[in-house]
Amino acid sequence: MTDNPIAAQCDCGAVAGPLGTCVDYYHAILSEEQADPHMYMWHAPVVCAYLLQHPSRAHGQYLDGQFRQLQLYLDKGLDALLRVAAHQVARNKHGVRSSYDMAPLAAYEPLPPGGPPPHFRATFCGLPSGDGGFVSDGHQTYGHRIEAIAEATVESWRSIQA
Repeated sequence: MTDNPIAAQCDCGAVAGPLGTCVDYYHAILSEEQADPHMYMWHAPVVCAYLLQHPSRAHGQYLDGQFRQLQLYLDKGLDALLRVAAHQVARNKHGVRSSYDMAPLAAYEPLPPGGPPPHFRATFCGLPSGDGGFVSDGHQTYGHRIEAIAEATVESWRSIQA
């Protein structure tokens, strides 16, 4: 890591932390999820928020659905998002259907054009707890931090609407 703050900045506008930029935190989260099924519950909002904060790493065709999923998560909670995700998996099992069912997400705003936003008030570089762990202060607290990142992501995307 460099001492130059410009070079140590992530493409989402966050200043790099001890692990590096957001991609380093994202990979650490994905790795820890594999060993912690309770932490894995927040996998869908983690992926959606990360890709919406770093759209150059995403497939653009999916960003609208990911934006709508975060809105569902914030509106109805984690259980509702997990039910929609399970529905999608069941639909697509064994290649029976090849398209994503957007009906559960139809009530939510589409991704605004003109993005990505230049910064977010909560990012992955700020996700670890005080000791540097993701869930060392508890899974619920981790969930609250993921929710704050999801809120910041939706808020920033909405702010670019003219």
